[in-house]
Amino acid sequence: MSLEPISERQRPPSSNWFGRLSIATRLFLSSVFWSAVILIVSGVTLSQINFHAAELDFDERLGVYLRALVGDVAAGGEDEHANAGQLGEPMFELPLSGWYWQITRLDAAKPDIRTSKSLFAEHLPTLAAQGVPLNTGGVRKGYAPGPDNRRLRIVERYIDAGDDGRYLVQVAASPEEMRTDIDGFNLSLGLTFGALGLVLVGSTAIQLHFGLQALRRIRAGVASIRRGESERIDGRYPPDLAPLASELNLLIASNREIVERARTQVGNLAHALKTPLSVLINEADTSRVGNGELAARVLEQTSVMRDQVSYYLDRARAAARVVSVIGTATDVKSSVDALVRTFDKIYGERGLHFESHVAQGLRFRGEKQDFDDLVGNLIDNAGKWASASVEIRADMVPDDGRSGGGEIVVVIDDDGPGLPSEARDFATRRGRRLDETKPGSGLGLSIVSDLAGAYGGTFTLLDSPQKGLRAVLRLPGAIA
Repeated sequence: MSLEPISERQRPPSSNWFGRLSIATRLFLSSVFWSAVILIVSGVTLSQINFHAAELDFDERLGVYLRALVGDVAAGGEDEHANAGQLGEPMFELPLSGWYWQITRLDAAKPDIRTSKSLFAEHLPTLAAQGVPLNTGGVRKGYAPGPDNRRLRIVERYIDAGDDGRYLVQVAASPEEMRTDIDGFNLSLGLTFGALGLVLVGSTAIQLHFGLQALRRIRAGVASIRRGESERIDGRYPPDLAPLASELNLLIASNREIVERARTQVGNLAHALKTPLSVLINEADTSRVGNGELAARVLEQTSVMRDQVSYYLDRARAAARVVSVIGTATDVKSSVDALVRTFDKIYGERGLHFESHVAQGLRFRGEKQDFDDLVGNLIDNAGKWASASVEIRADMVPDDGRSGGGEIVVVIDDDGPGLPSEARDFATRRGRRLDETKPGSGLGLSIVSDLAGAYGGTFTLLDSPQKGLRAVLRLPGAIA
């Protein structure tokens, strides 16, 4: 039977999403991020290096043709420039092939322009007009739109042939061939670096898996202790983690030793106080005949003292047990079933019916005696006031990632007269009894409230759907 939520708990949203990630996830994401940054920067750098190298090679090829033309121009003679343009490159002969040359005489009244057949009566733009500076060899290199608006790589040089005139010699070619080579290199580079990135991601995951294996073993050891399956962390660990495992074992051992000493002292104090109080109560009871008023007063106060001593000793014992809950877990269903059988017998004469619905696998992270005290007091209180039935339900609230096992919610409903809301806080105070005709010391609900708080849980009283009182107990759960 599933348990409906009793109340909604607001959890503050966390804006630091990275802080909620595990160490392994943080290391993995950090490694992937920096690997991606390094690969991208390296890829861009190599691509730029290859681009400039390809451009230099392309310029060198154009420079060969440029030097050949410059040599023809510088030769001069009667048959001036007769052989100019005989470069042995068929692309200069094909119209609009993308490979062009142009020789312009600048000192004539009207510029004399000779071009390759590929220019097809068009002319090349000058880089000087576009503000391209000369390099150290007196050559300009740059990009400009060609005759068919195709982007061209142009190299040009001014030649002063003395009496033969001044010339501007230009060679241009479409960088599509260079661009194709560069794109092919970039594609190969991207595929190579992509594969390398995948290999790096896989190797990082493998390294983290094996590198953090020791931490997972320590975590499993602590979880085993919390579930009560072992008392210490066993096994051999790397030198940097072995001190942590040893310190945890020493801490657990020291915790147990402190708790045992506290239990011994509490037990000794209980015997030391209860015996004299019992003597005083017995003496006051036997002396009531001779001195009735004084004996009654002494009997009254010693009874109060005995109740107070019992209460605070119970709290001390509970606090000592709470400190030692590491490695302790209690099966909820078996404990509730045993309590139901007990109270069936206690309240059998009144014909009360006790019904329990407990989910399988529930485990309380604490000692069985404490769980029996908590739930037993609530069932007993419900049995005192119920008319015909008492219903006990228990289920688990999903783990929120911080409780280490979720939260157990125990709900006890009775069909009695109920309790007004203004009296509920009064009922949970130490020694308060709303009805003196009912048996008890008035400490039961107070002990439940204090003990639940000691375990980090809560105890509240609400209206029951059965018209009586509902007791809601929230306790830390343990992983089954």
